[in-house]
Amino acid sequence: MNQPAIRVEHLSKHFRANEALKDVALSVPPGSIYGLLGPNGAGKTTLIKILMNLIDASGGRAEVLGTPSSKLNWKWFQKIGYVSENQKLPEDMSVAQLLAYLQPYYPSWDTKLCSELLQQLDLPVDRKLKNLSRGMKMKAALLSSLAFRPELLVLDEPFSGLDPVVREDFTKGLLGTVADSSGAVFMSSQDVEEVERMCDWVGIMKPGHLFISEPLDQLLRRFRRIEVTLASGDAPKIDWGADVLQAERSGATVNLVHQHFDGEATLTDLRQRSRDVTTTDDSPMTLREIYLAIARVRTT
Repeated sequence: MNQPAIRVEHLSKHFRANEALKDVALSVPPGSIYGLLGPNGAGKTTLIKILMNLIDASGGRAEVLGTPSSKLNWKWFQKIGYVSENQKLPEDMSVAQLLAYLQPYYPSWDTKLCSELLQQLDLPVDRKLKNLSRGMKMKAALLSSLAFRPELLVLDEPFSGLDPVVREDFTKGLLGTVADSSGAVFMSSQDVEEVERMCDWVGIMKPGHLFISEPLDQLLRRFRRIEVTLASGDAPKIDWGADVLQAERSGATVNLVHQHFDGEATLTDLRQRSRDVTTTDDSPMTLREIYLAIARVRTT
């Protein structure tokens, strides 16, 4: 699979007067783990529902595994795994019955992998799904979506409400299987730390807008926190330029968030913006710090 696992261009979605998605564009490379971050109401689930052909877009284009998402049918879903936060499962089936029921629908079902995941996720095969905790149900849904080695796995808020032990089991099962395959993962989440730990691509949404979509290592390189010391606390306000997302001043110290850091060239530019600048010092940022800085930027 050489084409992107997911390609979205100029995508929009209206619900009457509400514009849920506005000109969204992103690409998920084959073999990548893409984490889509954003608060409730940002449009993450709406985007995933369009990708899974559960709702229609109002405009633009969405492709999954090289085909328009609006044309996905059961044959395509033999290659696509999908786990959502509120996924419905056949409650009267046991775990074993669920897996036996699903297996014939997937030509690529891997019985050995299924057995390994059952042990790794510590799922009780004879217990009915209605008697499982929410976390165990999520693990059963994940197993069902991994056992046929999908070319694309789509996860909508998979960690929401899971306790730390279940979350760790879920993550290990996912990462272990993905590491042994060439499939891509597209995951929406509000858990910034899990996305930083698992993903190699990151998207950050604000209501209706996709603010960022790029490799995680590139994002961590280009964002930088910079501390600027001024000659005095009475120095006039300084224009730090369009690349500074955030400037917080306390007396003679200004803390900046720079979104296109370029080493000494950036520090030199900041020093030249005012004769009151005496020193500059930079430090790396975590994904959480970057996410919070972006969340505070007003979207027009």
